[in-house]
This record gives sequence, structure tokens and C-alpha cells, in this order.
Amino acid sequence: MAYKLSHMNQSGIPPLLKGIDNYEQWIEKLTEIRKIWLDYIGGIPANVPLRLKINSQSKTQSHNRLHIQYDSVYGDRVTAYLLIPNENEFNSLPRKRHPAVIAMHPTIEYGKDDISLSSGRKNRKYAIELVERGYVVLAPDALTAGERIYPGKAAFNSDPFYEQHPGWSTVAKNITDHRQGIDVLCSLEVVNPDAIGAIGHSFGAYNAYFLAGVDDRIKAVVSSCGFSPFTGAPDPEHWTYRSYPYTHIPKISADLQKDQVPFDFHEIIALCAPTPFFSYAGQDDHIFPHWKSVGEGNLELKKLYRWLGKEDCFQSFMGVGGHDFPQEIRMLAYLFLDQWLGNTQDQTTDGETLR
Repeated sequence: MAYKLSHMNQSGIPPLLKGIDNYEQWIEKLTEIRKIWLDYIGGIPANVPLRLKINSQSKTQSHNRLHIQYDSVYGDRVTAYLLIPNENEFNSLPRKRHPAVIAMHPTIEYGKDDISLSSGRKNRKYAIELVERGYVVLAPDALTAGERIYPGKAAFNSDPFYEQHPGWSTVAKNITDHRQGIDVLCSLEVVNPDAIGAIGHSFGAYNAYFLAGVDDRIKAVVSSCGFSPFTGAPDPEHWTYRSYPYTHIPKISADLQKDQVPFDFHEIIALCAPTPFFSYAGQDDHIFPHWKSVGEGNLELKKLYRWLGKEDCFQSFMGVGGHDFPQEIRMLAYLFLDQWLGNTQDQTTDGETLR
């Protein structure tokens, strides 16, 4: 199913439904996309048994913040914050089960702190904002960030990972770790296991939809500035082998040398369909500047959701801003999560009540 990249750059992003006349044909295509995707990222191993450790706990005006660790594959442990609305005390009989969100951080050395602490950057504290809306939020460190930076290495230096796992990929590793995180959320009495979403910006955005594409426990996805098709990309090597700062999918390097790619990323998002999906992109994004291809990809996804009879499950917005997650877009994204995860708690922002 390989595509010639130079041809895509001229003709546009590949149509999702080309040659598809019925649902059975779509499932066949989807199965082929999934097979190729898993082959290129190196596969997803089975989860290990849940083992959760609470390192510390602190309380803010709106929520409890637990610093936790949990096991992942090959003897690894994931560090994370677990944010729980104040009406529930951890390990006590809950008053209610909350919808939950796994919140993935962007490319920042501080990892989970950027979205979970008041010291985080402007427009990045979505983990705090979501717990204040009544969600239980799990905010893990991705490998190479936060407390999971390799000793003696800079943040997002993935070389030690590939020395240990030469046939695998950091993409698959993060998916695996995040699936373990969903195990954590499903184990909590304060969480409704049928109402779990995923949200992220940039690096966190594509980690969110990568997870949703292989784990149907995710019931809604929010992606901010993380959809970057190969089509029209000025730097398609972003996804391949790089000596620094980060290597996503090494196997694609050989394809690019032949002017080929095995898929485009709207097809990877299609693995989520018809899971409710919210997408945002900025036309002045200096990291992913090919906004026209992003728009074409979102249009293809909208057509797919419509064809599946789930048009209302897909929303996309494009602004004139840069690589950011602005407040007005976050509010729209939170309302989208509220709708699909059943969060009916009244929310107040700047004096206005939001439902």
C-alpha cells in the first residue's frame, strides 16, 4: 500500500474511501492499514499485571494530586500524576464515578509537570483544567521526558531506547505505556471505565490518537496541533530516524530514501473511527506548517465519519494562530469531551457557566 511521496505532494492526500463501495471493503482496508502500522512501529506487547505505587499525595483547593508509578513492559515503570476532584478521597468509598482522561504532555523536558502543575506554561495546563471540570486525570511522563529522561542524556534523547530495543519504536513504547495507564484508570473506584478520553497537544496529540487507534476503551479524543501528514510536509523526516532529538519510527527511513511512505497519518487517525474525535490546527504553526494538507486530511476524515453514519462524532477547527492550544479552542474541546464522556457537571469559567 506504499505511496510515492512526490506524487502525493502534487496530487494531495490519498482519499480514504477511494474504491470503497461497502462496509466490508472498508473493514478490509482498515485491517490492512492496522497491519502495516503495527509492522512499522514494531507491534504492541500484552500489558503486564497492574501494580500501582503511590509515592506522595498533596491537596489543592480543587483536587488531590497523587504522584504515582505503575509497571509497564520489560521491567519499566511509568511515573505520572493522578488528579482527582476534591469530593473524592483516594482509597475511600467514592460519592460518584467520574469520567476520566489520560492527558499527554507536549514536547517539553518537564513532561507531566507542564500540564499538571500551576508552574506549567500558558495554554498547556489542560490536566488541571480538566480535573477542575470534574474529570479524574492521569498525566504520565512519556519516555525521555520528566522523570523518565535517561541518566546522562538530554530530554527526548531516544538513543538508549533503541540500543535496548533495536526492532521496536518509541511510538509503540508510548502506546504500550499509555495502555497500562488506562488499566490504572479502570482500576479506580472513582472512575467510570466506560467514559475515558485522551487529550494532548503536539507530541501529546498524536500520542492520544495513536493510543485510541489500538485501545477501544478510549471513548473520545482531542488532538491539538498533532496531525502532521506526510503529504506536503517540509520535514517528513520528523517521523523517521534522527540522531537527535527523537526518533519516532526508524523503519520509515528506508522508505523515504525511495520517495515512498507506507501510509499517511489521516489513515492512522481512521483507526479510531467512529470514536468521537476533535482536531485543532493553526495556519501559522512553525512545527507543522503544511496546514493545507492538514485541512485535506480532516476533510477526508469528516467524509469517513459521515459515511459511517457518525458525522457528529468528528469536529475539526483551524485557526490563524501558531503551534498552540489557545483558551477558546480548549473550551470547545472540553465541551466536546463533556458531550461524549457524559460529564454533566456545571462548569464556570470567567463567570460564565458552561455545560
